[in-house]
Amino acid sequence: MKLWLFFTLALLWLEVQNGVCQQVKRKKEAGENRIRTERKRVKVRYPKVKEKEIGSKGQSILTQVLDKGRFLRLGESLSLNPGKTLELRCKGTNIGWAYPSYLDTFNDNRLSIKQHERYSQLILTSPSAADTGDYSCWVVLCDGEECAKDGESTSATYIYFTDKDELFVPSAIHFEIIYLRPDKPATVPCRVTNPKIKVSLHREVPAEEIAVDGTQISYNPTKGFIIQNPSPEHKGAYYCKANSTTKTTPQISTKYQLLYVEVPSGPPFATIDASSNTVSGGDFFNVTCTVLGEPEMNVSFSWRYPGQGQRPVNIQDSWRLINRGVGHTTRISQSVMIVDDVETIDYGKYICRTKNKHGETLVATTVKSHE
Repeated sequence: MKLWLFFTLALLWLEVQNGVCQQVKRKKEAGENRIRTERKRVKVRYPKVKEKEIGSKGQSILTQVLDKGRFLRLGESLSLNPGKTLELRCKGTNIGWAYPSYLDTFNDNRLSIKQHERYSQLILTSPSAADTGDYSCWVVLCDGEECAKDGESTSATYIYFTDKDELFVPSAIHFEIIYLRPDKPATVPCRVTNPKIKVSLHREVPAEEIAVDGTQISYNPTKGFIIQNPSPEHKGAYYCKANSTTKTTPQISTKYQLLYVEVPSGPPFATIDASSNTVSGGDFFNVTCTVLGEPEMNVSFSWRYPGQGQRPVNIQDSWRLINRGVGHTTRISQSVMIVDDVETIDYGKYICRTKNKHGETLVATTVKSHE
């Protein structure tokens, strides 16, 4: 009986020990599983967050190629040091580009663009402060031979090439004329190479700093000083001054001559006048075609006259700026036809055709024989 009781107690003791061990083991395993799950969750979620952040920046197709095959999706602006080659890529099989226009004007061989199978590549070697400006790309959609810009697939960024010695974006023009019109804002284009630079606008005579209130006159580092409602009181000679964070001496920009314009935009306003409308054989006369227009508006002239193709004539074209009224500036363009040693074939109607980007105008006068 005692042997049976001892055996029973021994079995109970073994069951209790076994249960305790299993409980401890289960707790340990649960703990180990919890730790592994947390680590795994962190590793999986991290790239998903990064992908979500990239997607939230919009569908930009413009990127900068960095070192070691890395890419940077570009936003509204970017600041870079000059000297290091700039490489931009734009996704698409047919891409158009825009960049500072002077790179085309001077046929700069530092710039190259190459279309690859899936993207277009722009490379600018040895960039300098002068290369500061807008860089953009877009998808070109073609239907047969007709192609157009896809406005929904366009990306742009303004790139500053910061240079401590060149605070203003250099210009080949040392004295620039700015035309003021009452119907649209005017810009004094003293752009800077670093958006953090402080810039002020100054008039030469009388010498004074122009107040910038952010409304009537404001400053944009990518454009310059913007005058919202130009008037004759704004005309005169101006310059911009930039204060460096590393140098005590401020830097002065290109000088600007602001002229107030009287003539509105539109087709040429033309007149024609003959030195004499009645002439005799052997005389000479001239016919003058005159256009008053916007100061920077080019005008082209062409003529139709009685002896065309049979009689030699001398035609001289010219233009100049003139002041009309108080503080108003106008461009006068002229074409003068000189007819020498008049013959019978020279009598008749002289027609002058004038043309600018807004349209064309025809004017005429008649030259008769003096009987």
